[in-house]
Amino acid sequence: MEEKKKKKKLKPAVRETLDFVKTIAIAIGVQFLIVHFVARPIRVEGSSMYPTLKDGELGMANVYSVKANQLNRYDIVIIYIPEKEEYIVKRIIGLPGDTISCKDGNVYIGEEKLTEPYLEAGKQQYPNMPFTSDFGPVQLGKDEYYCLGDNRPVSNDSRFYGPFKQNQIIAKGAFIFYPFNEFGVRSW
Repeated sequence: MEEKKKKKKLKPAVRETLDFVKTIAIAIGVQFLIVHFVARPIRVEGSSMYPTLKDGELGMANVYSVKANQLNRYDIVIIYIPEKEEYIVKRIIGLPGDTISCKDGNVYIGEEKLTEPYLEAGKQQYPNMPFTSDFGPVQLGKDEYYCLGDNRPVSNDSRFYGPFKQNQIIAKGAFIFYPFNEFGVRSW
């Protein structure tokens, strides 16, 4: 009964302000939960994932699968680079425990040559040079991933940064919603 008297005593402007503040606090809390546990917004910057992802595309990436430790070879992932305080989008090529290398433009896991059909369209842009520069062999640790861009000649990826730790991978997949003519899920 006393609480009702207090509500009646509050002026309408104060009551509306408190309701507004409460609504904003709830919205911020919901947004925090979604971004950290369900899906994270992404914006593609640059051409390192061309033609799979194009500069300026906007979309969402799955956070839950990363938290549930569901990372697989060929997944497109969002990686946080703490030294630069920035996010990059790349593709997982090497998994924990793999030995990865590149010889004559071909990527190998151990002695097995990888098939990478998602690179074919991009290779046409660079007909007179190796699409992937030679590297390795690199032995990955138990929580390390080797990630490369799909446009290898212009991509700063694990060849530049080294293997990425699992805790640097914050989301996977790419559901593009803008531009509208590119709407859909990207994998390969």
